[in-house]
Amino acid sequence: MRGSAHFPSSAIHVRAIILAAGQGTRLLPFTRDYPKCLVPVDGKAILDHQIDALRAAGIADILIVGGYRIDRLEQHIAAMPAAMRPALLCNPFWSVANSIGSVWAARGALDEPFCLLNGDTILASDVIAGAWASARAGVGLVVEAAPELALDDMRVTVHEGRITAVGKDLGEEARHRSLGVIVASGGGERVYAEALTAVICATGGAQRFHHAVIDHIARAGTVAALVNSNPQWIEIDRPEDIARWQGR
Repeated sequence: MRGSAHFPSSAIHVRAIILAAGQGTRLLPFTRDYPKCLVPVDGKAILDHQIDALRAAGIADILIVGGYRIDRLEQHIAAMPAAMRPALLCNPFWSVANSIGSVWAARGALDEPFCLLNGDTILASDVIAGAWASARAGVGLVVEAAPELALDDMRVTVHEGRITAVGKDLGEEARHRSLGVIVASGGGERVYAEALTAVICATGGAQRFHHAVIDHIARAGTVAALVNSNPQWIEIDRPEDIARWQGR
């Protein structure tokens, strides 16, 4: 599983990991028989939007972590041309753990530069390419400034280009939201993997969002704030989000 990503500054090997194990109950009835990542938006599954964006950004090495109705994912991937099929990994804990469980299932793939994405997010390829173009060695999180934050937003505090805290329970000090895109390279892979172990092995760790890993690193070390001033993206959480994207 290896692919070349070509950005203006240099060529870099990057592995994309898409977390797509959840059902997405807020998208019922669309997710009654299909995982959230296969819900169609603009005539194309969310997953296919993501794969197209990754390939347009130069990333061909793609790993999908599935769980709920993984049989549907297998069928969907099998229908792709053989040379274009991403790898698929099962998270057997999808029904009893939060999103951090999917990262844990994929921990063996964190041994080289990677780009971690939520499986319910549609985003333009330049969001991904821009993250790598501006990333330094270490761990980075793509964020956007958000004067107004919704209840479900993953909130982020930023100071002098660094993430200082991440969480849905942050207060007015949080002026940014996460786009759910995490990058790691130049030793950041090891830092992230060690933080993942520390967070998930703590009491209640399996019930945490995977952003808790970034929060852990930010409070003990350095996470770069990769600020995108005008990203084209949307998180598909509810049926109205589909309508918002299609009506943009």
